[in-house]
Amino acid sequence: PQHVVLYPLVSKSLRNIAAGKDPLEGQRHCCSIAQLHEHYSLGYPDLDELQKNPQPLIFDIEVLKVEAPGSYQQDPWAMTDEEKLQAVPLIHQEGNELYRQGKVQEAAAKYYDAIACLKNLQMKEQPGSPDWIELDQKITPLLLNYCQCKLQCEEYYEVLDHCSSILNKYEDNVKAYFKRGKAHAAVWNVAEAQADFAKVLALDPSLRPVVSKELRSLEARLREKDAEDKIRFKGIFSQ
Repeated sequence: PQHVVLYPLVSKSLRNIAAGKDPLEGQRHCCSIAQLHEHYSLGYPDLDELQKNPQPLIFDIEVLKVEAPGSYQQDPWAMTDEEKLQAVPLIHQEGNELYRQGKVQEAAAKYYDAIACLKNLQMKEQPGSPDWIELDQKITPLLLNYCQCKLQCEEYYEVLDHCSSILNKYEDNVKAYFKRGKAHAAVWNVAEAQADFAKVLALDPSLRPVVSKELRSLEARLREKDAEDKIRFKGIFSQ
């Protein structure tokens, strides 16, 4: 048995890892003792109690399986910079395969992991520097793939945010305009959707058949909405 004062904070990090979160979530840069005083609650009643009343602990470790080096994929937070860079193409490929299989949520998670790896590396570079730009150009197609998944999951406002972020840097990105146009259309931002689809055509006229299909779909939905509104509000002003 050992008197382990800092175990509650370590346990919280391990629980974050098990939940797929950042192990340092909610922590700030300071010494471990200050961390303990900083957190009124760790989010787990058993850890809060242990933090208030430290006591000897016995650790019972069960080996679930043994994996050979290189036979498993590390979580992004545990990788070195070089490992992150090497892992991105593999994670990207896994995301594409999951998407082809119709596993959209799982694909989005893979794209998110790949983006997280690159964003972590990008934070260490001077914004606008050649290395920063090179990383950003690798992030953009992954972010667009992520947005495609979010479109299918009907998480339209996240698509609007990400595509606008891309277009603030790359004004000629046709895919970002197209996906943002679809998201605008889905949330009834008609003028914005039409503007984005017009920009798609200006940048790539060969996409006219695809854009025309989206505009026809939007017009049909608008007619249905108008009809529903007329029925819903029929007679409301004559009472």
